[in-house]
Amino acid sequence: MSTASLYRRLNRRETHSPLSGLAIVLAVIAILVLAYLGVESVLRLLGAAPLLAAPASLAQGVTDAPSYPAWTLIAGGILVALVGLILVITAFSGARRARHTLTSERSATVIDNEVIASALARHAARAANTSPDNTSVTVTHRTALVRVTPASGSTVDKAAVTGAVEEQLAAYALQPAIRSRVVIETNGKVGA
Repeated sequence: MSTASLYRRLNRRETHSPLSGLAIVLAVIAILVLAYLGVESVLRLLGAAPLLAAPASLAQGVTDAPSYPAWTLIAGGILVALVGLILVITAFSGARRARHTLTSERSATVIDNEVIASALARHAARAANTSPDNTSVTVTHRTALVRVTPASGSTVDKAAVTGAVEEQLAAYALQPAIRSRVVIETNGKVGA
């Protein structure tokens, strides 16, 4: 296995959540249903009263399904189809973690979105000539939203802040790439 493919695999593992939680929940549900059916079958063989419904009455209920009102069959079919659709979408989508990877030939580097936001906030505050407390950055999968609150009576050069943020994002060479959006608040902050 080449190092490039190993790094890709490591980066993918660190930026996507495993679906083991969903698999465990589904396995527990299946085990409980099968255990219930097993208990009902044993009770039937022993001649004891069923817990909820005897296996014969469950089977009879399934075979009598065509005689049920149409709306109940349609509602049941829609419910089963929705659960199936959710499971298929979940299986193929894979949950993304709040992380990005740095493009590198020498290592697999994963950076948390909060670290990226902190670095962008520091550079944006320096470019805006404001306190770092007056700058907030939110980083999502594809976007970095930079909010700068100027000190009362001063102005902030939006182009300078945008340039500083874009320069930093270009230097990081993140995968997937992040677009930035800079918002300069209209109301200043006293004593900043």
